[in-house]
Amino acid sequence: MAQRNNIWANIDWITVGLYLLLVLMGWLNIYAAVYDAGHQSIFDISQRYGKQLIWIGAALLIALVIMVIETNFYVFFSYIFYGAMILLLLLVLVVAKEINGARSWLSIGGLRLQPSEFAKFATALALARYMSTFDFSMKNIKSLFMLALVIFLPAALIVLQNDTGSALVYFSFVLVLFREGLSGLFLFLGTLIAVLFVLALIMANFTLILVLLIAALVMFLVLNPKISQFVRVSFFLLVPVALAVLVNLMLGNKFEWADIILAGSLLGAVITLVYAIRARIRNYIIIAVFFMGAVLFTLSVDYGFNNLLEPHQQVRINELLGIESNPYGAGYHVNQSKIAIGSGGMWGKGYLNGTQTKFNFVPEQDTDFIFCTVGEEWGFAGTFVVIGLFLALFIRLVWLAERQRSVFSRIYGYSVAVILFFHFAVNIGMTIGIMPVIGIPLPFFSYGGSSLWSFTILLFIFIRLDASRMENFRDSRNV
Repeated sequence: MAQRNNIWANIDWITVGLYLLLVLMGWLNIYAAVYDAGHQSIFDISQRYGKQLIWIGAALLIALVIMVIETNFYVFFSYIFYGAMILLLLLVLVVAKEINGARSWLSIGGLRLQPSEFAKFATALALARYMSTFDFSMKNIKSLFMLALVIFLPAALIVLQNDTGSALVYFSFVLVLFREGLSGLFLFLGTLIAVLFVLALIMANFTLILVLLIAALVMFLVLNPKISQFVRVSFFLLVPVALAVLVNLMLGNKFEWADIILAGSLLGAVITLVYAIRARIRNYIIIAVFFMGAVLFTLSVDYGFNNLLEPHQQVRINELLGIESNPYGAGYHVNQSKIAIGSGGMWGKGYLNGTQTKFNFVPEQDTDFIFCTVGEEWGFAGTFVVIGLFLALFIRLVWLAERQRSVFSRIYGYSVAVILFFHFAVNIGMTIGIMPVIGIPLPFFSYGGSSLWSFTILLFIFIRLDASRMENFRDSRNV
């Protein structure tokens, strides 16, 4: 009981201080972003910064409530929270009105809430609960399937809301799995898929298939340097390609060269796979399967890109990759954001003196593009401080997660860190043009009650768990 009565002494005030400082800086930047000489009072609740102040007050109240609730509550009700959020995400699909092309908001009286934001902390709790059970094993197929279901079920429902940006955040949970022992092979596959996706967009299929073919031959030679086997594999791979080319020439180039190379290389890969299986050369089997999978995936990229993504998403990705360039169209947001940040120089133009933001050159300047206000008015020095504070928070969260005595608390702590880091990296990345514009907020900075409250709940549940780390609260497994 003594430890419970002393809960306030066990709070990590450094993390709380970083939170309060970031929230305060965010509020000041929202005021700067929408500043109007006709509404100079920073407490004017008819303006966005006034409404944000109300939401900040509510967020602090929420944080206080979280801190006085017993830690067992968050463990026991993890699945209940998760199930409730899944139901809300389903409800959104039925009753929500479409806003800016997405169906993501529930209106309760005069209050609008975005369930996809709150589903993040619920998913983190459910993930921590499941991974801390006695029968969980990262090497068990059933366990991995359940993990994928917990993570990607809310993501799939959010995609159906046409809010792809929010759905992508859920992929950050995969980083937590690596901390808990997931094989690095999955990280390699994920990286490979991302690289192939980009290459398939910027290279012709004909060229990319040839590159993959050469890469496969190099991998064969590196992993099994026996010349006789390498010559045999090269024969199996290249002869079908050569025969396909010869047949096409004899037919007067009746078929597209990309199709010819594809057919020949896939046939060669199948022959190589059969040989590797018969010769029991494990490395060759893996490479042959990877090669066939990589070729088929690159061919599916065109279909997925053109049929699954929204037109504005296609344009944004093309702008990012340099395939298209339209600074007055799809690239306008990013172009104006970079101008605003660059115009700040070393020390900035001064608080409330940003011209790009004052004259509304930067769209969404108090939400998704709030960071450009920091860059323009505070300059490089100000952005350095803001980024430094965020990095300090992330490092602190990881340190806190590692000192937890329960598996549940550790996993939840890492989930908090990766979710916040994903938002931070992608939001700032898209304002400076190195990430596609997917419309996710900068934690504690961007205007909006849903995002501020959800980040507050996410963070303070972990602060509460950490404050009680010395208690023997019930957990499925203990470290």
